[in-house]
Amino acid sequence: MGRSVTTADELATELGGPSAPVRSVALSHLSLELGHLYMEDFNEGESRLRQHFDRVRPWAETAVRQTEQSITKGRPRISTCFLIDDYFTRFSSPREVVTMLVAAAGAAGLTIDYVARESGCARAGEVDVARLVQEHLVDEPAEGANGRPATGVTGWLSNGERSPGTSASAMAAPRQWRPPRQSAVRNHSIFVDVELWADQPDGGRLWSCPFLAAVWQLQRLGLLRHLGHPIADPVPATPETLPVEWEMMAPIVQLNPKAAPMRAYRTFTALDSRFLPIELAVRTILGNVAVDPVAAEQVLKRAKGEGIDLPDETVGRIGYAFL
Repeated sequence: MGRSVTTADELATELGGPSAPVRSVALSHLSLELGHLYMEDFNEGESRLRQHFDRVRPWAETAVRQTEQSITKGRPRISTCFLIDDYFTRFSSPREVVTMLVAAAGAAGLTIDYVARESGCARAGEVDVARLVQEHLVDEPAEGANGRPATGVTGWLSNGERSPGTSASAMAAPRQWRPPRQSAVRNHSIFVDVELWADQPDGGRLWSCPFLAAVWQLQRLGLLRHLGHPIADPVPATPETLPVEWEMMAPIVQLNPKAAPMRAYRTFTALDSRFLPIELAVRTILGNVAVDPVAAEQVLKRAKGEGIDLPDETVGRIGYAFL
């Protein structure tokens, strides 16, 4: 209550300044992510990975076909990618993991053009990517706001107003219970409250999986900038030339030298159904991120020039198949 409101344009130019030129990026029509797996999946070996890609292939083919049919100007540009979780659990080595991934995808008739480290969604070189996105979050004030602290203080983001707490004191007047309420409600509320990070005893910050996944979506959509520059441009490499330590691997590696650009107008991701709650949280987060208005305008203008009708809202450009 009483807090001044920072506009999306102010948030988006704080880090780069209004005079910083915003560099555009090459864009494909579709960024196709061929799944996401946990460490235990990799521990089961290449047969488990082949099983995963066999399940993904029909959905990937459908996404490619639909994109090809929707393009009216020029040739379709479609790139594939895979995000490896090296943030919450370190296992094996980039060389071994990526070699196994490429082989398993190839056995299923799929090609992985780009491989990314989830740690690169937290920090890429000198850029604290996750904190940059966090600083571009715009709190959505709930109707009749009840004094809940801002997201930047609590590390929690909701799409509405939670139920008021009940008093634990016998002397206090009892509060009447109210259900949580979604802000943009349609008939009935689906209330979501997302933990974005957890502060660590050493003063560091552990970012949540949904928040890093939201950063990854912004990266794939070509909407991330720092001081006007794109973050973590892909670095060419082959599986056998990758380092043996995760810290030495670039945040994003381009495995296929002939691949279309990694960033794209739209994204599509094939996932196990166990990731559905995470992606609901991702969409909640992205609905509250004020992206750089210049970068956003660049993407919309280029899409229009190619005859592509692109939704204004970021979440409208994201598609999924839950296996």
